[in-house]
Amino acid sequence: MSNPGCGPTQRHRALGTLAGAALLSTLWVLWQLRSAPGATPAPPPTLTILIWHWPFTDQPPELPSNTCVRYGVTRCRLSTNHSLLASADVVVFHHRELQSQRARLPLAERPPGQPWVWASMESPSHTHGLHRLGGIFNWVLSYRRDSDIFVPYGRLEPRQGPARPLPAKSSVAAWVVSNFREQQRRVQLYRQLAPHLRVDVFGRANGRPLCADCLLPTVARYLFYLSFENSQHRDYITEKFWRNALAAGTVPVVLGPPRATYEAFAPADAFVHVDDFSTAQELASFLAGMNESRYRRYFAWRERLRVRLFGDWRERFCAICTHYPRLPRGQVYQDLEGWFQA
Repeated sequence: MSNPGCGPTQRHRALGTLAGAALLSTLWVLWQLRSAPGATPAPPPTLTILIWHWPFTDQPPELPSNTCVRYGVTRCRLSTNHSLLASADVVVFHHRELQSQRARLPLAERPPGQPWVWASMESPSHTHGLHRLGGIFNWVLSYRRDSDIFVPYGRLEPRQGPARPLPAKSSVAAWVVSNFREQQRRVQLYRQLAPHLRVDVFGRANGRPLCADCLLPTVARYLFYLSFENSQHRDYITEKFWRNALAAGTVPVVLGPPRATYEAFAPADAFVHVDDFSTAQELASFLAGMNESRYRRYFAWRERLRVRLFGDWRERFCAICTHYPRLPRGQVYQDLEGWFQA
């Protein structure tokens, strides 16, 4: 029998109390099961990384669901579909397209709290317009070691199996260059070296371009490769060091950041640094007078290490998912230009 003193409002309150108690009990049981020893934790959700404009092209690559799995990264989805802006976990903007205004920031449509990533592998000397981007980006993806998502141009990894024999050498020094400007330090140093050392120059700047598959076999025939960066900035060590020299099987002669920076990435005896010489003529004499036993010491690292190149933007963007759990929440680069130009 119903209680005649219990009206509809009281019954609703009683039912609400019972329902609330049942809900709390259910949540408690679920929490106990989740935290019980041996319980299988819930898998982390798949992260959606929206690339607002693919670097350097209007034709982005195909991005199947297993794209990041190819690079050892799971539960990570890359997309260039702008309709995902409202739901994407992270949105990435490559600076070159912002600089050229081929892409614009969708500031008015930005969901509250959505992390935005500024991405660039260019040096500060070739990066402009950063003063307009203060207070917008939460994370940075670049070659700088202090980036939130650090993606170098290459690295040395433990070798599995024996190293390949060194390629046979027939000439002293090579340099591949497309952008040749007299005000660049690398051009000035080349001008100083040339009277004392034969340097064979390839690339568009010299009217001797090399096809993609021709570069490494060509460079491999030389004892030394001029790994001269187009500008000198913190941590700016590009494919000129990793691919054109180390991966080719020749000794890089480096012009870039200080020796200590290179030694953070490679053994001290894997390269020749121009700063170790007081003049270009002294450097030329050192290179030209190299004997075979001394030369081979520059390759001791090859017995235990191999070169791993990171030139694919898909792999770089998948790295965001790898770093995601440890990325600082609530961080904003108020002065992106000041940080990058430092």
